[in-house]
Amino acid sequence: MTRKNTFALLAGAAVAFVIVAGCDNSVSGAPQPETAPSTSSPSAANSGNPFASLDQCKILDEILAGQGYSPATPSVADSQRSCQAQFTSTAQDKFFSITVGIALQNGQKYTDNIRDPKTSRSGKLGERPFIEQPEPLGIAGGCQVGMSVGPNARALVIAASGTDTAAACKKAEQVAVAVDPKLPKN
Repeated sequence: MTRKNTFALLAGAAVAFVIVAGCDNSVSGAPQPETAPSTSSPSAANSGNPFASLDQCKILDEILAGQGYSPATPSVADSQRSCQAQFTSTAQDKFFSITVGIALQNGQKYTDNIRDPKTSRSGKLGERPFIEQPEPLGIAGGCQVGMSVGPNARALVIAASGTDTAAACKKAEQVAVAVDPKLPKN
């Protein structure tokens, strides 16, 4: 795959992720639970939107600081609720790129938009329920972690890495662990 094709694939996957993240179909099925390390969360705002005082781009920049990512920018498909950043390396004539995004979505449950419950896994990140979905668009190289932020709000972490689903899920998990304490408590 050429560099140009890889960039097109990554950009397309990142945009498609944000489009899918904006939908609101519920999952019917329960993946097996798995626990994750516990972290603490700040208290939720008293407004109707638990994300009212949060800036998703600032959160993403803080989490990815010093890792070589571009500054976070609003996503094209859902610019009011999501941001993304990209890391690209051409070290030793080997091209590698990964796009990471977060979306803070009031009015949607973390169980919405689960494409294939059989390949997803659920558990808790501290006290926060989550569902991790490898290849949420049915395309290798992507991974999404949806976390509950109350009964009708969610935070999504998305990673797209060429065709390497395992690398995308590893990065999405790392970012989800870092995002969790920055979110309001359930």
